[in-house]
Amino acid sequence: MVSDKDVEHIAQLADIGITKDDLREFTVQFNAILDYFDILDGVTGEEQGEDSLCNVLREDDGTPSLPQEDVLGNAGSTEDGFIRAPRVM
Repeated sequence: MVSDKDVEHIAQLADIGITKDDLREFTVQFNAILDYFDILDGVTGEEQGEDSLCNVLREDDGTPSLPQEDVLGNAGSTEDGFIRAPRVM
């Protein structure tokens, strides 16, 4: 269980100003979150065989991209067929 003192300490570490009026509400919310974690800790996953695996992603559909000339025409600076970007150090 998280106490009001714990919430004050966490708020101080996070540099969040919490008023005394909000302190009780935040303490209740912290404890509710921790209760949810306790519930999740008790959940056991069911073992599934390889037969139950399926691809939930869509197939890739290739689409043509813009021509290189059009892309380079919008670039501020180019070099050897590529967009020239400022040096980053």
